[in-house]
Amino acid sequence: MSYVVLARKYRPRTFEQMVGQDHVVRALTHALEQGRLHHAYLFTGTRGIGKTTVSRILAKSLNCTGADGQGRITAHPCGACTACTEIDGDRFIDYIELDAASNRSIDEIRDLIERAAYKPSVGRYKVFMIDEAHQLTKDAFNALLKTLEEPPEYLKFVLATTDPEKMLPTVLSRCLQFNLRPMAPETVAAHLERVLGAENIPFDAGSLRLLSRGARGSMRDGLSLTDQAIAYGAGALEESAVRAMLGTVDRSHANRIVESLARRDAGAMLAEVNALRGLGLSAAGTLEEVARLLQQMAVEQALPGSLDASDSDTEAARTLAAAMAADETQLLYSIAVHGRAELSLAPDEYAGLVMVLLRFMAFPSDGGGGSGGGGSVPPAARQPDGARASGALTAGPAAAPRPAAAPAPAPLAAAPIAAAPAPVAAQRPVPLPSPVQAPAAPLLRTPPARAVATAAVAEVDGPPWIDEEPDELLDDLPAPTRGRNGGGPPPVQRARPGLHELEPAYDDEPGGAAPAPQGVAPPTALPPFERTELGTRWYDLISQCAAAGKLVAMVRALAMQAELVHCDPAGEAPTWRLRVALETLRNPALADKLGAILRELTGQNLQLAVEMGEPQDTPLKRDAAEADRRQRAAIDEIQSDATVRALLAQFQTARILPGSVKPL
Repeated sequence: MSYVVLARKYRPRTFEQMVGQDHVVRALTHALEQGRLHHAYLFTGTRGIGKTTVSRILAKSLNCTGADGQGRITAHPCGACTACTEIDGDRFIDYIELDAASNRSIDEIRDLIERAAYKPSVGRYKVFMIDEAHQLTKDAFNALLKTLEEPPEYLKFVLATTDPEKMLPTVLSRCLQFNLRPMAPETVAAHLERVLGAENIPFDAGSLRLLSRGARGSMRDGLSLTDQAIAYGAGALEESAVRAMLGTVDRSHANRIVESLARRDAGAMLAEVNALRGLGLSAAGTLEEVARLLQQMAVEQALPGSLDASDSDTEAARTLAAAMAADETQLLYSIAVHGRAELSLAPDEYAGLVMVLLRFMAFPSDGGGGSGGGGSVPPAARQPDGARASGALTAGPAAAPRPAAAPAPAPLAAAPIAAAPAPVAAQRPVPLPSPVQAPAAPLLRTPPARAVATAAVAEVDGPPWIDEEPDELLDDLPAPTRGRNGGGPPPVQRARPGLHELEPAYDDEPGGAAPAPQGVAPPTALPPFERTELGTRWYDLISQCAAAGKLVAMVRALAMQAELVHCDPAGEAPTWRLRVALETLRNPALADKLGAILRELTGQNLQLAVEMGEPQDTPLKRDAAEADRRQRAAIDEIQSDATVRALLAQFQTARILPGSVKPL
């Protein structure tokens, strides 16, 4: 007799033999015992978890006649009558399985509907089972709808699919749906143990653990891998042989990688990656095993002693859980999980593995270690997890008061014209004038990678045509303060929160003095320019034009970048001369359009003449100067804020990132 694979030989024949799908078995059993039978069933779930098996058991339950031929519908088919044996042998004439992956057109469905018109030949019910039903065409689904909704009393439909999202809603609404769940590795391992015992195949616990993980929730895949492992191991299952067959990375490699990362030992980590390359082990499999180890570590950190003591990997996971902070465990887990998707983008998978692991080492440890150095802090010296701040540092109730707001300049009688603020140079942080002491109220401890300091500065109202900041930056302001020209109290400006970058800790200076807190570098000074009376007049006119919404596109560019160098009021058509630096703005058409706008605004019959040259006093330069003044005021305000200074003094490695302070 030919060999029958384990997945077919040990396919469940009754509901009692099914494992891992108790919720489906219970519902169907009660329905059969009470006679509450639906006319259409839909079984969904991933491959190899029992959809077809449940369909066959249901068909046997509906058609079983018992060993004496007098049986009725039952939840416990006998397995000995003609209906049970023929359904198990795939030859029962009233049980029809249709594979929609290869029979998906409307013609096959029409043939099925024609068969539905005839009563069962030998059984009690006809059962039409359509596998991979989501692959039926839309026309085939529509042809089936009427029969599926009101089939003859002797006909039952069973549909199975791995992708219910692709099923038509009109089909789903006509079916009683059951979702078969992926099986836990422990469930798969227990079933494999029974099968191997029945087959008299020697095995060890490690091999079963690897096979159950490799099954990924599918019992059929688990049995197929077991068949392969038996052949690979010459009739026996050993952990080393199964690991070699599956290409699974040994847990010891993951242990050494995580240990080297916890110590911030780049040399040991690179040596381990080179060892993996020499053994030809998968980089993706390495990250998967690292993620599995980190998951166990996180569970142990959250609930000590909850890991399975019988698992040989538990002891190492507990040791490493004590050597790494909980937030670092979560960070490394996220990096490992997302890093698997990046391996295909790297020059080779081992280079990608190195970069993924180095990404974690780029974040300093709790002890202030850098990306390549050692020196992590022992767990006993760390602050409890509850004292860690995950998003923002908050001061205690005795926070220092904010300094007074800077006086606002006299506003210009103009309306908004968009102008880009002056860029802020990215420089190394400069120290504050003097160290300050931390407040008496305790501060929450920073996470190892980043901390956020929140502080507010008073607004200095800028030129009326500077664009509003994006709405998302103003969401935290009260409604009356969002508009610049609306009613309500005068707007209060706050600095955008600055990020504090944690760097390696400095050695203490002689005498135990700590280094001075670091502030943020001021923006690069703008070139000076001389303000003129004509420049002020031009600035006011352009402001009024912008308020009326007249300036757009290139006309706006000419108005903003031009300097009024001469204003001749004599004659019926006085001539105003503008000076611009760009050749593209010396366009007579642009000058005519701008002149028409100014004539309408001033009521004068003026003409514009544009000449080449380097302008000095332009609206754009005035805007840039005002934006620079506001930026410097915001930086001064954030650096003088008592809470920010206290944070910088409390955390010696904290820095305000250049460019992170913005006036709102």
